[in-house]
Amino acid sequence: MASDSIIADFFQDRSVFITGSTGFVGKVLVEKLLRSCPKIKRLYLLMRTSPSKDIATRRNELINNQVFSWIDQPNVLDKIFAVAGDMTLPGLGISPSDMQLLIEDVSIVINSAASVRFDDDLKDALQTNVKGPRQLLAICQKMAKLEAFVHVSTAFNNLDRDVVGEMIYPSDIDPIKLINFLESIDGDFARSITKQLLGKSNPNTYTFSKSLAEQILEREKHNVPLAIVRPSIVTASAKEPTPGWIDSLYGPTGLIAGGAKGFLRLFKCEASCVIDLIPVDYAVNLIIAVAWHQATTKPSQLTVYTSSTSYHNPITIQQLRSFSEEAVTKYPPKEIMWCPSGECTNRDWYFRINVLFTHYLPAYLLDFINHLCGKRAKMVKLYERVFKAISNLGFFNSNQWKFVSENSLTIQSKMSATDRKIFDFDVRQLNWRSYFETYVQGIRQFILKDDPSTLPQARKTLVRMYVLKIFLRSLMSFCFLLSVVSRFKTRNLFQSPLSSLL
Repeated sequence: MASDSIIADFFQDRSVFITGSTGFVGKVLVEKLLRSCPKIKRLYLLMRTSPSKDIATRRNELINNQVFSWIDQPNVLDKIFAVAGDMTLPGLGISPSDMQLLIEDVSIVINSAASVRFDDDLKDALQTNVKGPRQLLAICQKMAKLEAFVHVSTAFNNLDRDVVGEMIYPSDIDPIKLINFLESIDGDFARSITKQLLGKSNPNTYTFSKSLAEQILEREKHNVPLAIVRPSIVTASAKEPTPGWIDSLYGPTGLIAGGAKGFLRLFKCEASCVIDLIPVDYAVNLIIAVAWHQATTKPSQLTVYTSSTSYHNPITIQQLRSFSEEAVTKYPPKEIMWCPSGECTNRDWYFRINVLFTHYLPAYLLDFINHLCGKRAKMVKLYERVFKAISNLGFFNSNQWKFVSENSLTIQSKMSATDRKIFDFDVRQLNWRSYFETYVQGIRQFILKDDPSTLPQARKTLVRMYVLKIFLRSLMSFCFLLSVVSRFKTRNLFQSPLSSLL
């Protein structure tokens, strides 16, 4: 199939330099290039080493990852060349010999490295998300064969706008002067002014740093053939490398998994809000297509491509919840704490009260029982970590944006029919109900590590849990009714002598 692919033919005998290859998007990107572009020359992957893990160990860890188990071409993993380095170091920490090799051999550069922590200190976020790409751009300017530099950013830029276009909006602050200023101050002072610097359009240091990186890259790109891809919230694969592939709990994955296990039963969000999700294979396919298009058409202007669904195929949080619950009922986890559920509320007082009674009080009870049994008490601390992580998502769960994504359609119109199938990123064709069935099965298999053979027993456990839930609710209703009747009788008993005197 790849032999009929114009994009696959383009990558033949070309070498690609990729940062962030050990991340979720990065692994899927590497796998897709190797599988769908089998004649690609070499993939240079920047990897950070440590005293306990040298570059050979890091490479072996990557190629032994399950994501590559679906590639059936022999010896294709031999094309992976690990480059020791670090996005936070001068010159990315690349040795002179490796640097020379990259400069002489690389045709395509894809930067998917980023710190995605929302609570990073500002200086730490800038180090990886701004200084790293800026240094990579300087290296690109030395590459003799460079045809495309694709920088992976985020759709969550310029959030003070309801509709975010595929453009880099001018900033009120000169990004270069701001970076120079932040480099000149210490961490404590930077932390004290972070909130003021972020303003209303940046809820955290992640979105702020990614926005700054775009502005600086645009300003300093000069003759580098730069394009920017902005994925929204990246979720499990729709089709490739296998349906439902996921290896991290970031974003809605952790919430769906927690709800499926009965661990999380209440979420603070606005159910009517549109939430922008993009399957990882759609984002990766667009990145590859952008690299091909950038190299073959050589546009004079920097182009931004948004990889999102809110513009052409929106889904609300309520629909996400409904589709997820349907899927979990069909494909429940092997072990559950309680019946899967996921009530949504944006009322703070209601959320706090219900979290206390449905999460923390049972957690304290379980920890007390574990303590008596000589086991480690961990439930309360676990809930504290989970709700801290959920609170970081509050801004995104209570607001909505429409991310314009027209430029991807322009690329699609120039792709062959074969390439539109191999490198599919047309979100208009995405069926959300079917996708969430795939998503939940992926969470069950790859996150919870439940073997498919356990599904019949899991369904029986779910039925028993629902029966228990109905029994307990009935018992509580009966006890409440008895309490009301008892109070009524007592009240009549005390009133009867008095009424006889009137």
